[in-house]
Amino acid sequence: MPLLHCVQEKEGLITPETEANLAAYLGLPVVQVHEVVCFYHLFHQEKIGKCHFSVCQTTACALRGSEEIIEYIAEKLNIKPGEKTPDGKFSFGLVECLGACEIAPIMQCNKDYVGLLDKKKIDELIEKNK
Repeated sequence: MPLLHCVQEKEGLITPETEANLAAYLGLPVVQVHEVVCFYHLFHQEKIGKCHFSVCQTTACALRGSEEIIEYIAEKLNIKPGEKTPDGKFSFGLVECLGACEIAPIMQCNKDYVGLLDKKKIDELIEKNK
């Protein structure tokens, strides 16, 4: 995983070629590297925006308003989950539990966790990252 993080930080994504190269370097089957890339939402197989929102959609967050947050982000950025803005500044996706149900609804903004989400916090994050 640390090697995948290093490559992604440098390249912006993990390609099938990267998976094959890392597998060969580590002496593992390519499928084992690919499984790690697919399992963890922090690894991306496509370029994401400079500011990426990963919004939790599991039960605790849904009960506390994540569906409204997802709709609001989509409206504000004029993109759907899994897309990025035409200028490449923003993207967002839906993820499973981020492990902080006590501050639901929650999302990850790049590497930072932001909980107790509301429209005001979303507006502030968008403005900060323009």
